[in-house]
Amino acid sequence: MNTFQIHIVEKCKQNDRQAQMQLYRQYCDGMLIVALRFVKDTMEAEDIVQEAFIKAFSRLDQYRAEVSFGAWLKRIVVNRCIDVLKSKKQRLVELEEHHLNVVDAKDENEWLVDDDITIEDVKSAIEELPEKYRYVVMLYLIEGYDHSEISEILNISEVASRTQLSRGKQKLQTVLKTERNGTRS
Repeated sequence: MNTFQIHIVEKCKQNDRQAQMQLYRQYCDGMLIVALRFVKDTMEAEDIVQEAFIKAFSRLDQYRAEVSFGAWLKRIVVNRCIDVLKSKKQRLVELEEHHLNVVDAKDENEWLVDDDITIEDVKSAIEELPEKYRYVVMLYLIEGYDHSEISEILNISEVASRTQLSRGKQKLQTVLKTERNGTRS
């Protein structure tokens, strides 16, 4: 994090409204995009972003500059999105560890899609996944979280995260192949 941003965060900790507005303007649009990946309603996504900023500003004393402010705020937005989805009875299916097959780590990097598949095709296919796979796939492939972070966010084990990612990627490949063969043949 650069010195300028550390200065702004420090001013925010002192309840400087101008500094808070500056941080808000800097991150608002990006956080809205993150929220919209989880909830499809713009007004609901805007509410989530507002709540995330309120939470972030009220807990600035807990922020340590080990990660950028943006990464810290993104984590709050993602957690809030998942809380909202859970409260809407769109429950994540929690699998018990003994029902899971441990995924071999070497399989993780062997996932390829055809060159003519666009990022929009992938995002659309992710929406068709069952929830128990969709969240892990989104957090891993789109948001860039690792299994330890995903397990913390979703309150599942790292083994469950790896397994759900593996199964989600298999289903995602199937959906992408089906769409490609169905729309382009």
